[in-house]
Amino acid sequence: MMKTTKSLTTAAFAAATALTMSACAGGSGAAAESTTAEGFPSVIRLAAIPAENSTDLAAGYDPIVAMLEEETGATVEVSQASDYAGVIEGLIADKVDIAFLGSFAYVIATHNDAEITPLGAAIEAEGAEPGYFSLGIAPGDSEIDGLEDFAGRSVCFVDPGSTSGFLYPSAGLIDAGVIASGKEADVAAGVQPVYAGAHDASALGVAAGDCEAGFAMESMVTETLPAAGDLADGDLKEVWRSPKISGSLFVGSDALGAEVNTRLADLVTEKANSDYLLSEGYCDGECLLTDEDAWGFAPAEDADYDGTREVCALTKSDKCEG
Repeated sequence: MMKTTKSLTTAAFAAATALTMSACAGGSGAAAESTTAEGFPSVIRLAAIPAENSTDLAAGYDPIVAMLEEETGATVEVSQASDYAGVIEGLIADKVDIAFLGSFAYVIATHNDAEITPLGAAIEAEGAEPGYFSLGIAPGDSEIDGLEDFAGRSVCFVDPGSTSGFLYPSAGLIDAGVIASGKEADVAAGVQPVYAGAHDASALGVAAGDCEAGFAMESMVTETLPAAGDLADGDLKEVWRSPKISGSLFVGSDALGAEVNTRLADLVTEKANSDYLLSEGYCDGECLLTDEDAWGFAPAEDADYDGTREVCALTKSDKCEG
């Protein structure tokens, strides 16, 4: 029997504007509130950005939330933002305690003085190394065969703060001579950008002909959407693959304190995985975590994201400049 916990209801999924408004309202953080018998804040505020829809996001986070609530004695409140900026603003304003961020969003957050600590990076299987790839994609019957063919065409990106949906694609387009930098104005001078808002929306937009080409994380194109029956063989073709990108990660606000973050990191890396969550009844059947369908999480540290910082400097993206 699956362990019961609060589902991530529609009411819990605050819009990005609501999260940002809350962040701007000020106030003390969770570290200043009452604590549980286990020494954690009585309320832990977790923020996430969906790569798919809210139902899928709930399925990916419910087991982690249930485990954290039982282990910490806290109530875990989950908010969903529609873009990266809302979560980062919440971290900076001490209105978010834990967040799941892409590599680029993590670099943006630290660049903007968010005081956060890596808790664990997503991995696809037990023992795997964190990291993933971005794909450049086109319709299966398209004449587009490489990034140089993206010039002047409508191109689906995910979000200007997305690692695999904007930053690394921008670097690829620079190398191909299509754009001068990752600044949004330069991107718009080289292609016709469409910001789809999510990886599935970007891939499906290309498949539907809404964009002539686009970018999305590899697993979305090769695993998640085909498994859901949303993409068939031949709908899309891969025309570019990024260098390996540092894995998306959970971070903890430093306002929680070093001891709490260390204990949270232990929980994330030791118990937030499919095998443990299934064995303890937190999952019923398939147990894929976060919006990336991860198996679990490996230890992570700030230096792991220096490669993303280098790509940030190369592209001169507006987001990299704060």
